[in-house]
Amino acid sequence: MISTSGIRGVVGAGLEPIMITKYAAAFGTYLGKGKVVVGRDSRPSGEIYKMAVIAGLRSVGLDVIDIDLAPTPTVEIAVKELKAIGGICITASHNPSEWNALKFFNKDGEFIDKKALDRVKNIFSSEKIAFKSFDKLGKLTIDSTWNNKHINHILKLGIIDQQKIKKARLTVVIDAINSAGSFVLPRLLEQLGVKVIRINCDGNGNFVHKPEPVPENLAMLGRAVIKNKADLGMACDPDADRLALVDEKGKPIGEELTLALATKYILSKKKGNVAVNLSTSRVTQSVAEEFNCKTYYSPVGEANVIAGMKKYKAIIGGEGNGGVIYPAFHYGRDALVGAAIILSLLAQSKQSLSELVGTLPIYHYIKLKAALSDGFESKLKKVEKSARKSFENLKIDRRDGLRFDFSRGWFQIRKSNTEPIYRLIVETDSKTLTNVIKKELQNLLRQE
Repeated sequence: MISTSGIRGVVGAGLEPIMITKYAAAFGTYLGKGKVVVGRDSRPSGEIYKMAVIAGLRSVGLDVIDIDLAPTPTVEIAVKELKAIGGICITASHNPSEWNALKFFNKDGEFIDKKALDRVKNIFSSEKIAFKSFDKLGKLTIDSTWNNKHINHILKLGIIDQQKIKKARLTVVIDAINSAGSFVLPRLLEQLGVKVIRINCDGNGNFVHKPEPVPENLAMLGRAVIKNKADLGMACDPDADRLALVDEKGKPIGEELTLALATKYILSKKKGNVAVNLSTSRVTQSVAEEFNCKTYYSPVGEANVIAGMKKYKAIIGGEGNGGVIYPAFHYGRDALVGAAIILSLLAQSKQSLSELVGTLPIYHYIKLKAALSDGFESKLKKVEKSARKSFENLKIDRRDGLRFDFSRGWFQIRKSNTEPIYRLIVETDSKTLTNVIKKELQNLLRQE
């Protein structure tokens, strides 16, 4: 799987160290001359693939700063602050442990765009890699300070109300899936004055449950919240750029609401535009409308959302998968800054998480995924034909698969950037209507 979200594959079944080295060297050739930041999550292949990446970059004359086990947003911050010419994070994000990937960043610590990715792919395939002679190879520096620097930067953000958070005396259970957020997320919360209870925070790469922080994978966290009488639970994915929440009753509230609640807090402090992707629940737009603020949509993918945020000067945004982007800090999904914003909202409101969720508009949202099959494109044509007959004033957005908006909701079908699947999302103002549309779409998309 090759997209601006990364070069992804299964270890031992397509994604091999030789390929990793070659892609790193191709990326280094594209970048030119300077230093590159490299970090990784904790999955079993991470250390080996980090070595392969470093070898590839140094072989084309680039100096490497190895920050080792670190969240993706930490790599992004380090790139910008160190004035590096780029960065690579070795992580397959929410994918299972048998997967790994390279995420490429430009000099601003942001995902490279499609144009840059195409150039890297061309260098890779054309064998035009600028390998250097023995006396011009790049150097390696190890710098393990960046997780703490990430925390310190968040603590300095004026929008984070440390005094109120500390006064609220909150207890939070953290599930970091034993990966990159294992040490840094608990440490941040403790410095904010929160009592932290850790589960799956060993950083050893043992994914004890499926790593994507969706409700069906958060049962262990929910039980821990109830057992410890905590105020809430927080879960992040392996590279800690997505944040999901569990309320004080042990109930996952759905990763879509992380962004909606973060938006609610930021807009309560300052009004401005919001930018999200086309797969994001309408609840975030509804929150923005409460503050008379506009919401703009972009295709899925962090690079696309960031482009939209810059275009429309958004002050908050992200993706409905729990990926909060607060550009006053940096342009990147960040579970740590998302956590600090959510805690500020809880402390400011003096409400429980379930009470806060109760203040949000209710939409009925279903997200499914299925393997791509032959004739998928022809099936999409059937869906469009059926939708045109079924809904009045239908709006169709073709920027990312097909999204259909109508008066009571919307639905979208798109190919994933990160897995060989398609995703189906339906959201309306009625649970019955959402289920009816879902079943009809599944019938149209089923294998023949």
